[in-house]
Amino acid sequence: MLRLRAAVSPAWRGFKTFPCAAVQVKNEPVLSFKEGSAERTELLQALDSLKGHTEEIPCVVGDEHVWTKDVRYQLSPHNHSHKVAKFCYADQELINKAILASVAARRDWDLKPVQDRAQVLFKAADAISGPKRAEILAKTMIGQAKTVVQAEIDAAAELIDFFRFNAKHAVDLESQQPLDGEGSTNTMLYRGLEGFVAAVAPFNFTAIGGNLAGTPALMGNVVLWKPSDTAMSASYAVYKVLRESGLPPNVIQFLPADGPVFGDAITSSEHLAGINFTGSVLTFKRLWKQVAQNLDRYRTFPRLAGECGGKNFHFVHKSADVDSVVKGTIRSVFEYGGQKCSACSRMYVPDSRWPQIKRQLLDIHRQITVGDPVEDFSTFFSAVIDDKSFARIKKWLDHAKSSPNLRVIAGGNCDDKKGYFVEPTIVETTDPQDAIMNEEIFGPVLAVYVYPENDYKRVLQLIDDTSPYALTGAVFAQDKNVIEEAAKALRNAAGNYYVNDKSTGSVVAQQPFGGARASGTNDKPGSAHYVLRWTSPQVVKQTHVPLTDWKYPYMG
Repeated sequence: MLRLRAAVSPAWRGFKTFPCAAVQVKNEPVLSFKEGSAERTELLQALDSLKGHTEEIPCVVGDEHVWTKDVRYQLSPHNHSHKVAKFCYADQELINKAILASVAARRDWDLKPVQDRAQVLFKAADAISGPKRAEILAKTMIGQAKTVVQAEIDAAAELIDFFRFNAKHAVDLESQQPLDGEGSTNTMLYRGLEGFVAAVAPFNFTAIGGNLAGTPALMGNVVLWKPSDTAMSASYAVYKVLRESGLPPNVIQFLPADGPVFGDAITSSEHLAGINFTGSVLTFKRLWKQVAQNLDRYRTFPRLAGECGGKNFHFVHKSADVDSVVKGTIRSVFEYGGQKCSACSRMYVPDSRWPQIKRQLLDIHRQITVGDPVEDFSTFFSAVIDDKSFARIKKWLDHAKSSPNLRVIAGGNCDDKKGYFVEPTIVETTDPQDAIMNEEIFGPVLAVYVYPENDYKRVLQLIDDTSPYALTGAVFAQDKNVIEEAAKALRNAAGNYYVNDKSTGSVVAQQPFGGARASGTNDKPGSAHYVLRWTSPQVVKQTHVPLTDWKYPYMG
């Protein structure tokens, strides 16, 4: 078990205190789940125990488990006849009750030493790394249609890293203190925000839900966690691990809810102190506008942190290594069915390289297996998350088949009889401004624009101007001058920028994640900057020498 290697630092008591040693953490290893391995055996047992099972998940306010009349079900995306979880929506009355319970608990939690709060996340990380790993992976696979490797890098490695590194950053933050003056000492206190934080989580990463709720709580805040309907089972498992690891009641309330009802309730409360959000641009804009309209009723200016997706690019120069381009693009576009915020969705390829790249893409495309990730571990990706997603992606496939500017060169079909399955699809476009190159699809669809090889400078500008998003992007080139040119041209086009690597796969503490423009507020979860976002620092000056005169020397 990882132990906290720092002295407990009390709240300010008239003197400055510092942790005696930095916390030492490292990235969680990603397990291989090879045939015959212990982790594979444990996972198969966990998956088997969940087959045909429907978990009952209440709203949780404090220690009270509450059921409302508005009952919903989480369906398995690759087998929508399987009801993974039965849950209920919190109504406005219950949300308001949770707000008041949270605010009542805030003071005691905020005054608890940061080392004690951090220990909750360290214990939770140890539990997920060990005895809870198989359960959370299995629930992520069945409920969110992730393959074993996609579940492992998300619900195990990334979530563990979020908890451990953010806990480390929180403890280390206390050592960042202002200078003392002559005859006085100065202390920075890192308080939680005054009020509650609303955490609105997406379906596509179990780790994001845990981070959106867990990190503000770590920093002394109380949180209302609205999990995604389509990630309910795994989210509830993470919540229970936090409670079992010592998180007191009322610090995080677990509140499944209808989006607009939840949004209206939190933004109308005078106690709103922050919103920690991952989801669609439209939803984040709606929340932001509601906050603006209600500014006069709040006790403080709420902090708004949002990550809203992207239209991520791969730019290929004629000097690029083709094998790296092809294999990186296949993984970036099609892993988890393109349902990563960072997934490549548009690619720009020089005409001199396109025949070779196209041939290799199609060769691999023929080998990709789409199916049930639980029954067949050789599956590369599975179904998209739900019927709404399926219908949205189908419209894009219909557009690709009917538009004179577009040509489907691979895939293009879909089937929702048993699960929400969409074929990996590659579309070639003659119009770089077609909507398929501009708008987020969030599915396994790649649009390719082939350009004259010597026209790459114009294409770099085109990439920057085409989409309103600026989340991730990748440049493939061996020519160092082109790499430098691209870095300047695309300086604002991506918050996570890759050179000769795919646009997905950021690792906590290695590539802190986030983008600007329509992609969000770029708060970089996975870095030390992120924990500071959820604090309201107070500076305390204590003077040790009494003031003996009110006059200044120049007054004679």
